Amino acid sequence: MPVCRHIAQLLFAAGLLSLTTAPPAHPAGPIDDSRYVRMRIASYNIHSGIGSDRVFDVRRTAEAIRSLDADVIGLQEVDVHWDARSEWRDLGRELADLLGMQLYFAPIYSLDPPAAGQPRREFGVAVLSRFPMVSTTNHEITRLSTQDPNPEPAPAPGFGEAVVRTRGVDVHVYSTHLDYRGDPSVRKLQVADTRRIMAEDCDSRGRCPRQVLVGDFNAEPGAPELEPLWNELTDAVPDLGGPTFPAKDPVKRIDYVTVSEGVGLRSSVVHETLASDHRPVVAGVTMRRGN
Repeated sequence: MPVCRHIAQLLFAAGLLSLTTAPPAHPAGPIDDSRYVRMRIASYNIHSGIGSDRVFDVRRTAEAIRSLDADVIGLQEVDVHWDARSEWRDLGRELADLLGMQLYFAPIYSLDPPAAGQPRREFGVAVLSRFPMVSTTNHEITRLSTQDPNPEPAPAPGFGEAVVRTRGVDVHVYSTHLDYRGDPSVRKLQVADTRRIMAEDCDSRGRCPRQVLVGDFNAEPGAPELEPLWNELTDAVPDLGGPTFPAKDPVKRIDYVTVSEGVGLRSSVVHETLASDHRPVVAGVTMRRGN
């Protein structure tokens, strides 16, 4: 990480600096909406709708998401007719309907159904949005399959991108779930893939759109394999922010909202809930209208 950026992040964590390209937060009144757009963006690993009590309850999951009051939420561990643990239900669609939001689901796995005529078994990430999604893409990154008894690292889908448009401003929202294993080698490859894919949204002059990467990174902020991400992205939760896993008595932060240049941070918080085995993260962001 460049020295100046590291110092800035330390000052931000101490409350002495706002790492933002837009005006700082003004709790007493709104900012000038003719110049800026505000959003709340969250990340939540929903653990297939299963809470810390090991009980499946999709309505409880929906209420936990509703309590975030977020405009856009990146979800991980979303079952779609996957298996008995989630009652073979389409969790993405049910959550979208319960919350009155738009849905983009990006499967990591899409397997044949248990019997002819039944829907495919799918598991992956998703994006829920209060605003229109003008485009969506399921990108491939390197994965070590959990469905193969002898897996080898290989490109596989499940890195979801949704371009969300609000009041004339487009923001590219990516939802990801990085490898969970103790060996960081696959996560290191996934970080390289992530940076490459996000850079492809930039033009030939290096001008990039507003980008937000959220997800379960399965690594803490100081992990060496995550370090390249901080060249282009800012972690919405300072280093001293609350841990996210496990949800009950958490000890480490592995869930993130991160933002690129052009997306200003106004606030961030880790929410306390036992509706999953992870706690969700939500950040308030500000974006200037126009280029």
